[in-house]
Order: sequence, then C-alpha cells, then structure tokens
Amino acid sequence: MEGFFHRYRNALVLIAVVLVQTIVLATQVKRPEYGAHHDGHHVRMVRLWMNAVVSPFEKAFTYTGHGLRNLWHGYIDLRHTREMNRNLQQEIAQLRLREAALAEDARQGMRLRGLLEFRQQYVAKTVAAQVIGTSSTDSSHVLTLDKGSNAGLKPDMAVITPDGIVGKLRNVFPRSSELLLINDASSGAGVILENTRIRAVLHGSPNGITEITNLLPDSRIQPGDRVVTSGGDMIYPRGLSVGVVESIAPDRDHQPYARIVVHPAARLDKLEEVLIITQTADSIPGGPPQENAEAEPKSTSQIVSERLPGLHDPNEKKTEDADGKPVINEVPNAKPTPPVHPDRYSPGSTPAAADLQPGAPHTNGGER
Repeated sequence: MEGFFHRYRNALVLIAVVLVQTIVLATQVKRPEYGAHHDGHHVRMVRLWMNAVVSPFEKAFTYTGHGLRNLWHGYIDLRHTREMNRNLQQEIAQLRLREAALAEDARQGMRLRGLLEFRQQYVAKTVAAQVIGTSSTDSSHVLTLDKGSNAGLKPDMAVITPDGIVGKLRNVFPRSSELLLINDASSGAGVILENTRIRAVLHGSPNGITEITNLLPDSRIQPGDRVVTSGGDMIYPRGLSVGVVESIAPDRDHQPYARIVVHPAARLDKLEEVLIITQTADSIPGGPPQENAEAEPKSTSQIVSERLPGLHDPNEKKTEDADGKPVINEVPNAKPTPPVHPDRYSPGSTPAAADLQPGAPHTNGGER
C-alpha cells in the first residue's frame, strides 16, 4: 500500500487538490433555481449535486416503504376481512335459499287457493294430492300421487286442476296411487266441441299427443275451438275444460275420418298439485236451495197424471177426512170428451162383421 501511494503520490495530490477546489467552487458558485426568474432565488451547485446523488436513494426507499405498507394492508391485515367476507357470502346464500323457499311456498299457496276455489265451484268432494313420482319410460305417461285408498280414493276417479282435466286414477294403493294422464295411449275421455256441439272421444298416443279420431270432417270445426268434457264416460263431470283444437288434418290410417289434435288446457308436464274428484255435485254449491228438497220423489205416472186433464174440479176446495187424508169430490155427471172424427164409427156403435158388405157405403152409427 505504501508503495502505491509513493509511486502515485503526485497524481493523488493533484486529484485531491482539484477535488477540494471543485468543492470550494461549488459552495461559492450559485445558479438560478429551476423555473425561477433572473432576480429570483439561487441555489448553490453543491446542493444540486447532493440532490442528484441522494434523490435516487430517497425514491427507492419511498417506493419500498409504500410497497411494504400496501403488502400489509392488502394481504396480512385483510385475513380477518376475508374471513368476514366469506361468512357474509354464506349468510347471503342462506338468505337466498330462504327467499326461494318462501317464494315457492307463496306459489304453492296460490295454486292451492286456486284448487280450493275450483273445488267449491264445480265439485262436491275432492281430495288434494301432490305428485311424488313420474314414469320411467317415455311412452308411458303415468304419475305417482301421495294419496291412496286410505284417503278414500278408488280407480277411475277423475283428476283435475283449475286449468282442466289431467287424467284418472289407474292403480290405487293404501298410501299412494297412479295417475294415468289423458295423453297416454291407453287413456280416453268423452268430450264435446263447444262451438259445434259435436260429441267425440279424446284419447292419447304413444308420443304424448291428445287427439280426436273417428270423426268425419266438418268445416265448422276450426283451430282454437274449445273442447270440454261431455260426462258420457261417467268419469269426468260434464263441462270441465279439456283444451283447444290445435290442428285438423285427414286421418291417413282411417279414411275418410279426420284427425283433430287437441292442445291440453292443463300443463301435463308441470303438474305438482292436483284434485281427485271423489263425489260430483248435482248443482253448484252456494246456489239457491231447491224447493221441497226433502219431499218424496214422484213417479213418472204421478207427474203425467197431474199434467193430464181429469174429472176433478180444480176450483173446488180440498177437504180432509178424520185421518187427515184429502177427500176429493168428483164432478157429477162427468162424461169423457167424445172422440173427434173417429173411423166412421162412434164407440159402441160398430156393426157386426156379418152385417158388413164389401164395397157397401156406411153411415155414422152403423146405418146403411
């Protein structure tokens, strides 16, 4: 080391002298501040040099501090916040599920209310049931209901909704039953085309289409005509909605009949609640009561005898005997009305066959 300083002593001394002079000049020399006017503030050169040297380190330190601060606030300090956010997300999911359940309950309540109103309007006694299963094949249109014989159900009972008929019961078990839809190939129902009053039989098909066949073409039948039950099948009450005519075309397999496709009024693919008719009503509930409802029914002969003219005076007051039975006084000298233009003979005046001659003229009373 001593050899180095001894060898380059002159150069080192020169460099030191130049450096000292430069520092002295930098402390004495001033230059205008950046952006200031000529008569403004001046800054020493040494300060500018120190600023140029220190500024990069200050910037690096500042950026590093900001990065560490962001790392703390953005990750380390947010661990509890993220856990809280996760809990809030779970609560939101539970609230959404609860909202969906309440909405479904509301929709179910509306459907049940519609079923109740429909029941009160058209039928006397029904049993409400829910669909709990479907058939496993595409060609079979059978649903499983949650009510059976324990609820009073029997085979061939009609199943309806407020929109229209859906089918009938096929197999009934103690706690469940099978619903055969009207679009099944083995199902059928007696119907009436509302506009034309034409009676027909509606049945299903393997592809799930409800149609009317074996009916001669009629120009009065148009798409959109309503189809209702006729009551002739002794299963569905008369007047229930079945659907509307969708299309009319010639039946290629059964000429010259037409094939009428009927669009069901009920949504057979979205059934949830249904009504099983266990007893039909003779009249709409809530209507005016029938007079003498408890009176003994009259026979046909009694009704006819009341309507035909008799030998009794209608203006005569009725009297009763000791037993409380009505006593009817006959009109004296009552005679039946004589026949009008009999076959040339009055009753009791027909001549004997031996007195008749072929081709001979006859007069009234048998006189010739």
